[in-house]
Amino acid sequence: MTDSADGLPSAVPALWDERLRLFSFATAEKRADYLRVLRAFDSARAAYVVLLHADDVAEWIFRVEAGGRVEAAAGVPLPAVEIGPLLEQLHRWGVLERSYDGTRAATLAEYRNRHYVYQFAQAGFGAYRAVAGVLAARMEDASLSRLVLPELLADLHTLAAANRDGDAERVYTTLRRLDAALTDLAARAAHFYLSLGDLVRTTEITPESFLAHKDALLAHMREFSMDLARFAPRLAAAIGDVEETGIEQLIGRAAGCDERVLLSQDERAVDWRSRWDGLRTWFVAAGTESSETCEADRLREATMSAIAAVLSLLRRVTETRRGGVSRESALRHLAEWFVATPTTGSAHALYDAVFGLGKPRHLALEHPDAELVPTSRTWWAAPPLEISRTLAETGRAPTAGAPARIARNDAGVRRLREAQLAAQRERAAAAASLSQGSVHERVLDRRETEVLLRLLDAASTAWVPVSGKVDGTTGSDNGVTLTVRPCDGSTVIRTAAGLLHLNNRRLEVRESSRRGGAR
Repeated sequence: MTDSADGLPSAVPALWDERLRLFSFATAEKRADYLRVLRAFDSARAAYVVLLHADDVAEWIFRVEAGGRVEAAAGVPLPAVEIGPLLEQLHRWGVLERSYDGTRAATLAEYRNRHYVYQFAQAGFGAYRAVAGVLAARMEDASLSRLVLPELLADLHTLAAANRDGDAERVYTTLRRLDAALTDLAARAAHFYLSLGDLVRTTEITPESFLAHKDALLAHMREFSMDLARFAPRLAAAIGDVEETGIEQLIGRAAGCDERVLLSQDERAVDWRSRWDGLRTWFVAAGTESSETCEADRLREATMSAIAAVLSLLRRVTETRRGGVSRESALRHLAEWFVATPTTGSAHALYDAVFGLGKPRHLALEHPDAELVPTSRTWWAAPPLEISRTLAETGRAPTAGAPARIARNDAGVRRLREAQLAAQRERAAAAASLSQGSVHERVLDRRETEVLLRLLDAASTAWVPVSGKVDGTTGSDNGVTLTVRPCDGSTVIRTAAGLLHLNNRRLEVRESSRRGGAR
């Protein structure tokens, strides 16, 4: 097994692709038929019937839709002939498992031509339940689990007693019940506040529908907030009592009674430890500082914020009913008025009266090539014209105008001149140092090397062979003169950047005379 670029084993993305392929039936072209087939498997599973043939699936579809538990797909029956390809496709996606059915064969020929029977794959059943849960989700089902708080407290006391007595089975069952109850509490709270947020933000709600439920909604949230404030300290104390009986022993007993045989003892222990840590985080602050808050405190703050949001919505609804208009209704009426205006001038007048932004400008321009646009073409069908910003903002054509004032940056010019003079002085000093001795008998520094290379560039302009022979050449710069003379063999000049090898050439540098120049 190799590792992928993100550090995960390469098998993990493949597993994710396989699991995501399970949801292909929800977006397929025949998704309604796939849902009818899977709903039949789910109903048969509830009746303890696991294996289904295509004929059995058709019968279960008829039972489910005839019983009125779901709405039939436009009353169209689904025969077994059409169900067969659907079952095969669901099997290819991994939603269903397939096996041979030999019980229907009465002869050897029938056995050889035996049919398949299908059943839910474990992951496929989870995918179907997820899609079915999304389809069945309703805002009206949102609620807060207020009555679960005393049950959590009683289960924590039971868990402490069971762990103290060493009753492993009771520890396992109580811890499972606590985990399920807390998971349900968190899921219900998340669903409730998301639904409440949609209710507060929506503009489609009517005052009548909101006022019919606002009293029950506010009472429900206030009761939950008060119960949470009353039970949170007691639940935190109960968690402390459980921890005093020994968390390691608690986790070990729960993992020992866990019936997930495909997981090792250590994996089960890690899983139960993470569940206990999650339960503890809900009611006990993670840090020791007083500013740290637990999930229960944050949930109570969210409840108080939700109550304030509902009261704000109630105030807006009340004002709307009292005044008869709201911002939304005013904009709708204004849009109707714009549509009903008889002329363009009246629309401009209404626009100016409502928004006070001034009338739109009317510009008259000619197309650069008027022959390309016939006069019979309407303005909407004609290509757009580019206009200048000045013409659009002021209504006047742009002109050249007065020349812009030249901004002088004397300080910048002065700094640049000083830098140029400093560089020139450094080059002059390096050139004077270069002419003091032979360039072949010492190591040249960086500045001396730069001056030498500039002199070589000046001298190389006359470095042109004539009749197969190159005479000596010279070049001058920064008050020194470089003379290149022919010699036998190669010469080497040592610099701070490395060695400079010259083939049949020797260099001499001396100060230039006052009339010096390039020769």
